Amino acid sequence: MAILFLDHVQLAMPEGREADARAFYAGVLAIPEVEKPDNLKARGGCWFEDGPVKIHLGVDPDFHPARKAHPAFIVADLQALATRIGRSGYLVVADQPLKGYERLYAHDPFGNRIEFMQVIV
Repeated sequence: MAILFLDHVQLAMPEGREADARAFYAGVLAIPEVEKPDNLKARGGCWFEDGPVKIHLGVDPDFHPARKAHPAFIVADLQALATRIGRSGYLVVADQPLKGYERLYAHDPFGNRIEFMQVIV
């Protein structure tokens, strides 16, 4: 049995903060929100998807932000994104480069770490 690919990443969020999730993921990161299936709507949270990029936010009643574990997104223009995130009021932190990548991270409205990477050509 082989794992073929990653379908989505789910991060936790506190209850009742869907508007904050929408402002960050759809507003700042420009990942469109998609409607959750009817059978999952009562759980709260929201989903954001754009082609192969799928990030789902689920409500955790005992929420604690993921400060170490994190998704890492490849982006086309790291500096433009950093500017956009910073202008939206979120702290942007430069990280040590990895071979072939520039990278930085920010925290979503709930404190979850999100990494952004750009391939160095």
